[in-house]
Amino acid sequence: MVEHSEPPEPTTRLRLDIAYDGTNFTGWAKQPGIRTVQGELEAALATVFRRHGDAPILTVAGRTDAGVHATGQVAHLDLTDAQLAHLASPHGRQGTRAEPTVALAKRLNGIAGLKSDVYVSAVSLAPAGFDARFSPIWRRYEYRIADARATRNPLLRNHTLWYPATLDLAAMNAVGRELAGLHDWAAYCRPREGATTIRELQEFTWVRDETGVLIARVKADAFCHSMVRALVGAAVSVGEGKLGERRPVGIRDEAQRTSEFKVMPAHGLALVEVGYPEDVAARAEQTRARRVVELAEPDQTA
Repeated sequence: MVEHSEPPEPTTRLRLDIAYDGTNFTGWAKQPGIRTVQGELEAALATVFRRHGDAPILTVAGRTDAGVHATGQVAHLDLTDAQLAHLASPHGRQGTRAEPTVALAKRLNGIAGLKSDVYVSAVSLAPAGFDARFSPIWRRYEYRIADARATRNPLLRNHTLWYPATLDLAAMNAVGRELAGLHDWAAYCRPREGATTIRELQEFTWVRDETGVLIARVKADAFCHSMVRALVGAAVSVGEGKLGERRPVGIRDEAQRTSEFKVMPAHGLALVEVGYPEDVAARAEQTRARRVVELAEPDQTA
């Protein structure tokens, strides 16, 4: 006798744009007994949909590490027709109806509360084929450093590294120009078994803001684990005169981890933007195919 399984229930994919202060989170990825961004948001989703099937699971563009912040994180989830209808049903004293996307953002932020360190800035209907993890063509991070020349603002101490020396902006920008391109970044990544370390570094530039704080802008198709903080560490060593301007390139080409510079602390780092192409479905398929060959994930903690 042949058993026939029920066809999967149709779903609608939503995109979530998310910001968070990573200070009190042990990174993005859900872990038992540990406070994480994914854990907090999925617990809120379980509350919203507690009477409407299994709680949705989030898929994220880039899994940030412990202490890393985000202003432009992106994730997606899939909702059943019943869950969408629940969001659209009247809520509150006024009994007003809202667009499901607006209602979901409002309810998640309401559960988090006004003092929350995570905020869903937008929820939108995802285009066909959208995948928060596989569709991006680039991710952009920023790293903030208040060196001896900069004004040190205690209100931003959890988002800015205070560095005790004066750093040479021009030398650090020279490092960024030399390092850019498609290369093997094994020397700048924490190794993971079976994972590729080949990435395209599309931008690595430095500016000083009006208070003198140095801001690194680092953009790549994807990042391997701790790559951004290692790149920043190499540039800082050059900016302080501890490492020659050409040495970071030599370290990269040697493809071996080194103790010649320090990987910078997490709290100065923030994921600020994720870039998607117009044809998100084609990009997702392309990335999946490439990552299967490489036995790697397209997004690692930076």
